[in-house]
Amino acid sequence: MHEEKDVTNIRNFVFGVEDSLVSTVGLLSGVAVAGTMPETIVLAGVVLIAVEAFSMGAGSLLSEHSARQISLRQEVPIQKSAKSALIMFFSYFFAGFIPLSPYIFLPISLAFWTSIGASLVALLILGTISGKIAGIRPLRPALEMLLIGGAAIALGAAVGVLFA
Repeated sequence: MHEEKDVTNIRNFVFGVEDSLVSTVGLLSGVAVAGTMPETIVLAGVVLIAVEAFSMGAGSLLSEHSARQISLRQEVPIQKSAKSALIMFFSYFFAGFIPLSPYIFLPISLAFWTSIGASLVALLILGTISGKIAGIRPLRPALEMLLIGGAAIALGAAVGVLFA
């Protein structure tokens, strides 16, 4: 059971970070290529990060709680799923500022590419860490994370260009 909790915590961390990086940079890229004012881009990013971090944490809490009750076939206090929810919330929240920070500190033309680059590097690092935790060579999970996350980032930018 202890190992199952560790796997759940790692899954929530990886899911939170990956989803935050991809969702945030996708939104920011899509909005930025549409020619939106920098202040609006930052506002949209902060709103997305706050709302999605809470939503992801709540979703983790409820799904973990439901899964435990189904697995045990009995009522379980919801507090037992709080750790998973907090891991999801904080991993999503803090990771979201990786793609958002360039828009806060840099001119928009430079922020666009810096945000995408920083997010891709963060995905590569996340995949490497994930592989090391799993005890496997980290290159493959790092590249998988980079390619799959990178495809989602490209989709966000493409949608922004198409509908701008």
